[in-house]
Amino acid sequence: MIVGIGVDLVDIGRFERTLERTPRLAERLFSERERELKPRSLAARYAAKEALIKALGGSDGVHWTEIEITPEPSGRPWFTLSGSTAEVVARRGITTVHLSMSHDAGFATAYVVAEASDAASAEDAP
Repeated sequence: MIVGIGVDLVDIGRFERTLERTPRLAERLFSERERELKPRSLAARYAAKEALIKALGGSDGVHWTEIEITPEPSGRPWFTLSGSTAEVVARRGITTVHLSMSHDAGFATAYVVAEASDAASAEDAP
């Protein structure tokens, strides 16, 4: 059962200028491995993290550096969650988080779908 959907769009040039003006921002937003990537890839990861927060319904207990986008061997992007962020996702009964990212023509976008098993969703129902 789908319990959340999130989407985000980032202007890559504007994002890159923001990182240049605020160098420590990258440390607050990205894991050490992610910070090695090109600006367009960082923009897509930023969009993915924003989309995840939207799919979760808010950022309470979520920390940016505890959300890492890692590729599977096929190249498909996947969330690797840790710390309190992983706990928030588990507490909400979310069992799978689907992610799609892209960048083209100066923009990066990401789309996230959060799923929970029917039993987990029923426990959270009012």
